[in-house]
Amino acid sequence: MNCTLCHSLLTQKADEDYFICSTCYAYLKDETLYFNAANEKSHYEQHNNDVNDIGYQNFTAPVTDAVLKHCSTEMLGLDYGCGKGPVITTQLQAKGYTVHLYDPYFYPDTSYLNNTYDFIFSCEVFEHFYHPFEELTKLHGILKQGGLLIIKTHLYNNQTDFKHWYYRKDLTHVFIYTFKTFEYIAKHFGFEMINLTEKLIVLRKK
Repeated sequence: MNCTLCHSLLTQKADEDYFICSTCYAYLKDETLYFNAANEKSHYEQHNNDVNDIGYQNFTAPVTDAVLKHCSTEMLGLDYGCGKGPVITTQLQAKGYTVHLYDPYFYPDTSYLNNTYDFIFSCEVFEHFYHPFEELTKLHGILKQGGLLIIKTHLYNNQTDFKHWYYRKDLTHVFIYTFKTFEYIAKHFGFEMINLTEKLIVLRKK
């Protein structure tokens, strides 16, 4: 198996299910364990993503706050992988923002590809990418120069036993990032790093 981000041959195992990439330092699930589309959609349909749930709003707040901090209502945004309950977009629209929705299962309209965006955000989405190189190439292409890519995912920091880490236990988390993975992404995809913390990454297209 090759790394789905940097294409390096994977030889080092983190455990029986995951490889570690020696080039981009990501943790990748063995592709033979990927869900098919029907099982993946069924898994996501079980998520309780109620846009009016205060707990859910608090969970997604880092992304909402990043948009409010860096972006104005005159800008066009894309909620990429919004799921069945697009809570961030609902809150932003209430504040006058224009945001398009895309999700392969719940909002599958691909007309977003005909636009370019001032900001794109993905909340708890990147870890589900079977093909992160293609996804990042696409998102970079529809992002305006100087536009922001805002990502919420949980970076692995080597301070926790990976095999028993809660994030690894989600069967649909196939690509887990480290700090070094996003440093690789910024360098190789032409982004400036604006924010890099354990649960929030903000990149600006150069």
